[in-house]
Amino acid sequence: MRILFIGDIIGRPGRDVVGAELPRLREALELDFVIGNGENAAGGFGITRSIANELFATGVDVITTGNHWADQKEILSFIDDEDRILRPRNYPPGTPGHGAGLFETRSGARLLVVNVMGRTFMEPLDDPFAAVENELAACPLGEAADAIMVDMHAEATSEKMAMGHFCDGRVSLVAGSHSHVPTADAQILPGGTAYQTDAGACCDYDSVIGMEKFEPLQRFTRKMSSARFSPATGPATLCAVFAETDARGLAARVEPVRVGGRLKQHLPTLG
Repeated sequence: MRILFIGDIIGRPGRDVVGAELPRLREALELDFVIGNGENAAGGFGITRSIANELFATGVDVITTGNHWADQKEILSFIDDEDRILRPRNYPPGTPGHGAGLFETRSGARLLVVNVMGRTFMEPLDDPFAAVENELAACPLGEAADAIMVDMHAEATSEKMAMGHFCDGRVSLVAGSHSHVPTADAQILPGGTAYQTDAGACCDYDSVIGMEKFEPLQRFTRKMSSARFSPATGPATLCAVFAETDARGLAARVEPVRVGGRLKQHLPTLG
């Protein structure tokens, strides 16, 4: 199975680059399934129904989120009924929405997607490792699922790496989100799980993690808040992780993807 995980899609520039590049990527990489983190898709904060539908129309199959998942309050009116939008699985019981889902590709293969959020330097949610363990016990790789992808939405690189090793040999791909900067550590872990600490973001990189520079600089240099953060509006780079699985559902290949905008381009080629 060929899977693409797209990092945090930030505002209109992020949505535009996904819309422009994803159809070409689906064809060039012969993708079976695309997951995209959409928690910043609405002006940098949250996601709306219309924006979710826009991303689905571009070729995103499932949308994961993170700490901003409920910033646009309208999501509370539809997330219970929209299985293709996930919020972190380790929110407390009774939180609207779903933290994991088993999805079918066009060829009939089954892919489990699990969305969890780290706790280091973030909100004190339930244990993400226990949440993942519960999902893997209920839907084991090679039995109930042909492939499994975990979006670890976290601040600390150590917590993301720990999740990779925790899942090693039991899932196809663990990819981090939230930091908005692509890391250079795409690898297959010893047990066969594809891993990258952070997929990066779909945004204008002439920015501070996707946001216009003035306001973050004000806050860092003068300790003053003068306005709300807003997405930088220049040409965006689509950042993602590409993984291909073998017959066991473990990784045969993993590579970063960077297309468009100002970052150095990297597009895997099929042999």
